[in-house]
Amino acid sequence: MAKEFAKWFSTLVKPPVHPFNLAIEENIPYSKWQYKMGQKTIENYLEFTNVDQMFKDKEVLDIGSGASGKSLYYASQGAKKVTGIEVVPYYKEEAESLARELGLADKFEFVIGDAAKMPFSDNSFDTVIMNDAMEHVDDPLGVLKEINRVLKVGGRLYVNFPPYYHPYGAHLSDVMGTPWIQLFFSEQTLAQVYKDLVKDLPDGQKRVDFRIGQDQNGRDYFKYINHMTLKRFEKIKAAQPMKIIYEREIPLRSYFSLLAKLPLIKEMFVKMFVCVMEKEN
Repeated sequence: MAKEFAKWFSTLVKPPVHPFNLAIEENIPYSKWQYKMGQKTIENYLEFTNVDQMFKDKEVLDIGSGASGKSLYYASQGAKKVTGIEVVPYYKEEAESLARELGLADKFEFVIGDAAKMPFSDNSFDTVIMNDAMEHVDDPLGVLKEINRVLKVGGRLYVNFPPYYHPYGAHLSDVMGTPWIQLFFSEQTLAQVYKDLVKDLPDGQKRVDFRIGQDQNGRDYFKYINHMTLKRFEKIKAAQPMKIIYEREIPLRSYFSLLAKLPLIKEMFVKMFVCVMEKEN
């Protein structure tokens, strides 16, 4: 009964545009969608810095690069080289194909790996960027410590993420359009609903394998999300070694600005947390 009600409730609102669906409905590969959206992944930093300071002649690491379209966008902005690191191995072929198509293969490398245990030497990168990736890593503090290791002194990390209680912070909006769905139903129920909603899609099983795992008790859970909140990230920031040089909480809309500042409910009305950190020594 709970599953059927959740299934009905989750589809009351049409889902927003999602790259998984564009790949099917409009034959737009994920990598090309990412490349098209590349500017949007950095626009929240541009009141603090500029594109040249972020990328020009720099060694850049893109953590959680997906199919690396955004990595290739950074390469097109004057980077010396961009390395995309990603745990999903099947994105490698798509990423490298787009790099060749764009004439950027000599400035790009795709690495399959865990951001908490990266196969890079100390002091390797000038810029590290984590666009919509902090909410996905298993060990956020471990990742930040590892970033500090691979950054050069004076190098910067650019990190942004939507809080878990954002209207679509559960990252299910490829098939569930109702906002804040994660507030109303358990993760186990939502996982069951998600399986039902994608089962007849051409890539349905691929989506299930990507998103859903089983815990030690055999219960479904969303393995690709760590429930990152603003409150939790405050504690992580305090424990990591880099210097915070810029941060900003962006409300869902300007008319939500007051709600995005109220302690008890702000997590629901912040669209994006944006932060820049710098390695000091």
